[in-house]
Amino acid sequence: MKLFFGEINNGKAIINDEEQQHIVKVLRMKDGEKIHVTDGKGNVASGTLVIEGKKANIEVSEIKKDTQDFNPKLHIAIAPTKNIDRIEFFVEKAVEMGIAEITILQTEKTERKNISIEKLRKQAIAASKQSLRFHFPVVNDLIKLPDFLKNINPEKTFVAHCHENLERIELNHIPALEQITFLIGPEGDFSEREIQFLSDSNVKAVSLGNQRLRTETAGVFVAAWNYFNMMR
Repeated sequence: MKLFFGEINNGKAIINDEEQQHIVKVLRMKDGEKIHVTDGKGNVASGTLVIEGKKANIEVSEIKKDTQDFNPKLHIAIAPTKNIDRIEFFVEKAVEMGIAEITILQTEKTERKNISIEKLRKQAIAASKQSLRFHFPVVNDLIKLPDFLKNINPEKTFVAHCHENLERIELNHIPALEQITFLIGPEGDFSEREIQFLSDSNVKAVSLGNQRLRTETAGVFVAAWNYFNMMR
């Protein structure tokens, strides 16, 4: 399946401008090839490619609406790593495994303050197309931890931290939920004050095993755990 991003309205599909350039200049596709276009909201149009100069269009033969999305819906709020390549790796892999939402957290120990959220969003779209997802995940703007905690449901929110002296539950003890949010701390973990703040907000702590995992590894681990639960 050759899947591209675009808009779908009133029985018609319009391929995104950047996607059109990619089709014509990079992929050098030809008239009549079978393609699919999704709006990233669960709708997908199927049809044949029509090339007109530097423009690429789709002659729609079928539109499927409201295709099934992954369940449970996983939201990971993660602190950015100093080496941005590592957080980009997390985004790509988490999207492939069906994550619904990603938030970039600013914590007390966050070293990287400038994040190109638009670049991460483009990577999320690319990973969605690569893995044939018709529902693209939401990638939120950078937000400070206290502000993020103002809008959570503590019954569905968990935090992974490395403080072994504090009570932590095992992943397999988390009840089945339709929506679940995980917080992953920065390199060096959350500060003592932040962990107390999380506890005061009734966010339950979770252990990811005996090994100390890097930030992006912890994020991928949680995404893989959720993906496994989807397949059960």
